[in-house]
Formats: sequence, structure tokens, C-alpha cells
Amino acid sequence: MRHVYLVTALIVVLAVTVLGFRGTRFTHPPADVFPEWLFPGMKRQPKPRTMGASTFFADGRADRAPVAGTVASAYGPAGTEFHSEDALYTGKNPDGSYFKGFPNGITVDQKLLARGKDRYQIYCTPCHGLVGDGNGITKKYGMGATPSYHTEAIRNMTEGQIFFTITNGKQPGNMFPYGDKLAPQDRWAVVAYVRALQRANQGSVNDVPADHRSELGLK
Repeated sequence: MRHVYLVTALIVVLAVTVLGFRGTRFTHPPADVFPEWLFPGMKRQPKPRTMGASTFFADGRADRAPVAGTVASAYGPAGTEFHSEDALYTGKNPDGSYFKGFPNGITVDQKLLARGKDRYQIYCTPCHGLVGDGNGITKKYGMGATPSYHTEAIRNMTEGQIFFTITNGKQPGNMFPYGDKLAPQDRWAVVAYVRALQRANQGSVNDVPADHRSELGLK
């Protein structure tokens, strides 16, 4: 048994001698227990460095500009650090009241509604449901009561207040902010689609133009 202890002690001393202690400054590269040829690419992965060169890109630079559509989360979750008085980014008027309608730069058309539907189905449907009635799939997994968009309180919200809620979330409550996930234009697109869902929920046959009623089998 004594020999086992001696052999173990020798192995420990040898390992420490070869590898050194954690935090030791080496004048030469330390021995590697897991050499590159045995586990290639695990420890010395090629990666670009700040202000470094790169042979991958034609201009030879490692630094790249953000891709189109990147949300500038470095400027706060809502991206409002440099737009504190612009309703397009805050959903509010300069006096702090919620903006009514859609700000300059947002054109409400079929393209905007299609974009809003796409973003809504990705980010909102799990909780609020496909038609905005609060019956999303999360309810099956223990989520508490999710508000319906068709209540009088939410129908009476201004567009800016809905935008502000999407941006910053609702606390206390279960809704977290989406300002770091959706660009401002996409948040307004979701607002437009929510309005479309509300309008559809409150609509009646009399709202259908006469020249389109035949498409619904109406006279």
C-alpha cells in the first residue's frame, strides 16, 4: 500500500512540474495535456479580433458593420437613447402623453399589416393567441390569465400606448419587453395588426363593402 501512495505522490509532483499551477506566468508555452492533433479545433479556434486582420473578407478587415435590420440594443432595450422625444421610437408625445395614431414614417398599408402579422405570429401568438383573445398555447402549460385584445380597456388604448407596452413589457405581469427583439418599425407593424384583429372581432356583415359581399357568399 505504501508503494501506491509513493507512486501517486510522484505522479502529482510530475504533473505539477510539467503543467504548473493555475495562474502561473510562463516564459514558454506550457505543456498541453490535450494536444491539438488529438482534439483539433477545441482550444485554439480561429476567431476575428477587434481591429484585427482577416483573410476571409475581401477588404482584409475583421471588423464588420451590423447587418441590415439589426436592433441597436446597446442603446437600451427600446433603442431610445438618442430618440427620447420621437414618437416613432417611444410611442409618446414630447409632453409624455401616449401618441394617438401612427407617427411619421409609418404608412399603414397591406405591406405593413403583412409584416405585423408575421411578427405577431412569432412573438405574440404563444400567449395572446392567433386572434388576440388571450388563448395562446402557454395557457396549457400553466400561464396565468393573458389579457384579450378585445376588452374595452385595450380597445380604448391609443396606438402609442400599445407600442409602449410592446417595447417595455407590462410589470407587474408576465409580459416582458420586446424592444430588444423587434425594431421600432416592426413594433408599429404589430400595433397595426392588433388593430386589425380588434376591428375584425367587432365587425359585422354591414361593414363588408357591397361589391365584396359575394366573395363571402352574402347578398
